[in-house]
Amino acid sequence: MPICEADPWREQYFEHAACPPEVKIPTEDSDAWHWYPRYRHVYDKIDIALNQGLNAAPHGVQPPSFPVFSKPIVNLKGMGVGSRILRTSAEYEENLTAGHMWMTLLNGRHVSTDVALVAGEPHWWRHVAGIPSRDGAFDYWTVHAANDPTIEDYCGNWIRQNLEGFTGIINLETIGGRIIEVHLRMSDQWPDLYGVGWIDSVIRLYVENIWNFADAERRDGFSIVLFGPHGPRYRHPPSALVDQVRKMSGVSSAQITFHEDRRPEQHAMPPGGFRLAIVNAWNLQAGLAGREMLRKQFLAQLPEIDDQSSAIDDKQSEIGDQSSEIIEQVSDEPAVVTSDLRRLIPDVWP
Repeated sequence: MPICEADPWREQYFEHAACPPEVKIPTEDSDAWHWYPRYRHVYDKIDIALNQGLNAAPHGVQPPSFPVFSKPIVNLKGMGVGSRILRTSAEYEENLTAGHMWMTLLNGRHVSTDVALVAGEPHWWRHVAGIPSRDGAFDYWTVHAANDPTIEDYCGNWIRQNLEGFTGIINLETIGGRIIEVHLRMSDQWPDLYGVGWIDSVIRLYVENIWNFADAERRDGFSIVLFGPHGPRYRHPPSALVDQVRKMSGVSSAQITFHEDRRPEQHAMPPGGFRLAIVNAWNLQAGLAGREMLRKQFLAQLPEIDDQSSAIDDKQSEIGDQSSEIIEQVSDEPAVVTSDLRRLIPDVWP
């Protein structure tokens, strides 16, 4: 597949795209590293921080004050793995790690932004804000229809200074309007929520070096993540159940986001949980209900062998009839769903 997708659960977004075989479009940072050697400096997160006037250094250099944010300097797979806040000098000493860095602890909205560039000039922006759950995990992301002039002005200037001549899709992650990560590829978690024709426009960008996506019907969308506890070796749910979720009114797509034939520790996951599934939806309540259907199936897989599983089992009685009622309402009349599914879901199941 010329759109080079490593995760089989995301091939659904590209499998029908007419892409010339000689054209390579990255969705993985490891591919982008090889294909764009002139620009691979953007994967050095110390450089990204210092470039913006933020404090940053490798582990081994004492921070002048605390708290700071610690993370790998370069990590092309599972970018958030090993990230944490270090609040004191003692905590810093306890967590000194080769290949890691610290930087200014930023506050504010965490936004993921895809940008279409032609010769280093931005031609299209789309901003996605994360609703955090815990320990590096996100409950869901809102794909905003609206522009964000503050981010676009600041990041546009940064792009012109640091990515001169680059043509393609890039992804920027910002906190409080400052860049924390740069990726020389698109976000492949929610391309269906960018609208009909977006993938075709991406292909034309890489083939002809032009951007022509009309984007006349953009609307808000939601990418809703299901996490489970670390440890168990999960099985994929029945395909009929996944298809049922995909066919729900207000739902765009569903992904089962792990390899069933691999051990849990072979997956790059945030500390906050093991990512089991993602439901992309135009209607938030419908997407939450779809996640709940999948959550119940995964919940049934957990052996009752530890306290965490027992805590989840105890919570089932509270979820029970309420979640079934919500699912029935979404299947029949998604617009009238008013129950707050997030209230029903235990902390270990964001």
